[in-house]
Amino acid sequence: MLGSCWLGRYLRTLRRFWGTALASQLEYQLNALIELVAMLASLGGSLLVLWLFYRQGVELGGWSWHGALVVLGAYTCLNGLTSTLLQPNLSRIVTHVQEGTLDFVLLKPIDSQFWLSLRTVSPAGLPELLLGLALMLWAAVADQGRLNPQAVLATALVLGAAALTLYSLWFVLATTAIWFVKTWNATEVLRAALSAGRYPISAFPAGLRLLFTLVLPVAFLTTVPAEVLLGRSSGAWVLASAGVALTMLTISRLFWRLALRYYTSASS
Repeated sequence: MLGSCWLGRYLRTLRRFWGTALASQLEYQLNALIELVAMLASLGGSLLVLWLFYRQGVELGGWSWHGALVVLGAYTCLNGLTSTLLQPNLSRIVTHVQEGTLDFVLLKPIDSQFWLSLRTVSPAGLPELLLGLALMLWAAVADQGRLNPQAVLATALVLGAAALTLYSLWFVLATTAIWFVKTWNATEVLRAALSAGRYPISAFPAGLRLLFTLVLPVAFLTTVPAEVLLGRSSGAWVLASAGVALTMLTISRLFWRLALRYYTSASS
């Protein structure tokens, strides 16, 4: 009973957060149009780069054209998630620290990490998210001839794990603002590194493959979901993706608690 009351309280809070944010964002429809054009241009550029490779008869890491499009679709989907939730929320942690408004967040009768991570939402990223999912499914059908329902379900689970992993990376980096205040450059470096996920991980040299699997888990963000959807990956990789996500989420939680011990409030 206590758990259901706690969950219901947070769901009601989330509904109010996002309802208010959507009402505010929809007042500026031109911004949404500009974001849509920018998203289509970015996806078009990625498709052009891939086409230039495959036009020469080269297969990236042994992946076919349509297989590589599944990877690109997974990247586009997660990039849409970044634009919808991660960037609008986590980029504000720096502002809260700089202006001292983090004090008010910590005093609220709600978990501070929940508040900072889900306070707002940007609908401008939703078309990119949906387009990424559509590209994944279309390319998988073009490559395999059909969709395996079990593979689709497993892919949904792996993409969910990838979303948690991506969130954890962003949150840990944003949390360092408590020590360093300005982390914009580090955020851009992270986004540049994660952009490697638009290509199959096997297309990179061995050293980078190791880096993007064990150190910065780019492989688990895009390549593993693509392999699962195409039926090239075993259940062990699904479990590994879940394990990576839970590990990263736990690290982000512990890191946030550690950072709060060093936080000096604006009133002290």
